[in-house]
Amino acid sequence: MNTRLSLLGFAALLMLCAGPACARDWEVDAENNMTFSPATLTIDVGDTVTFKNKGGEHNVVANDNSFTNGAPSTGPWTFTHAFNTAGTFGYYCFNHGAPGVGMHGTITVNAAAATFTVRPGLSGNWFDPSTNQAGHGFQFEVLPNNVMVAIWFVFTPDGSGQTWLFAQGDYNPASDTVTLPTFLSLGAKFPPQFTRTDDTVTPWGTMTFKFTDCNNGTMNWNSTTAGYPPTGSLPITRATTIAGLACP
Repeated sequence: MNTRLSLLGFAALLMLCAGPACARDWEVDAENNMTFSPATLTIDVGDTVTFKNKGGEHNVVANDNSFTNGAPSTGPWTFTHAFNTAGTFGYYCFNHGAPGVGMHGTITVNAAAATFTVRPGLSGNWFDPSTNQAGHGFQFEVLPNNVMVAIWFVFTPDGSGQTWLFAQGDYNPASDTVTLPTFLSLGAKFPPQFTRTDDTVTPWGTMTFKFTDCNNGTMNWNSTTAGYPPTGSLPITRATTIAGLACP
């Protein structure tokens, strides 16, 4: 055997099967004692489940009718279904069960793990790279203890002046997405006329950031404040980095 070629082949196999792209096939048997085995199963998005008849007149029908192998049969049938959406999916045998009753089962599908996650290196200034949009943007600070601060330097809906929206909250270090409660600050004046009691902070809504890598992502908002569009979305791209803070 050519050892070098074997090692190259093994390395290629590892690359192909790394991460959620390497799906797995699971087996569920329709048994002669009118049960599915295993009756509960947890898999990942992209995996397949192969149902096999091991004795008796059975079939498999999804509770929501999203899949079935057809009419009940005593033959040694095999049916494979791919689960590409996260969630919990129930199924049953038409002859011997119903949703949640008798000969039935449940498959829980875990969401695919994020390929990029929120991290301190995202800190810096970001903007909307769309045409004619480079004039407002965001400042991110990823803080200790999984806390993130985001400030949107933007303008009032009626064009009467500049404003900024402040957001702060926890993030999940295993996720590529963070949703932050957002607040609007109004009423204060420029120093030395600034008075803390004039600064009225009110809830504005939420901002959700999803990062695809260290330099790109999307932002979605939901606003409960009168005058602002209630929902919206825009792309974001990095403008600056912080010296000494690498990403990744």
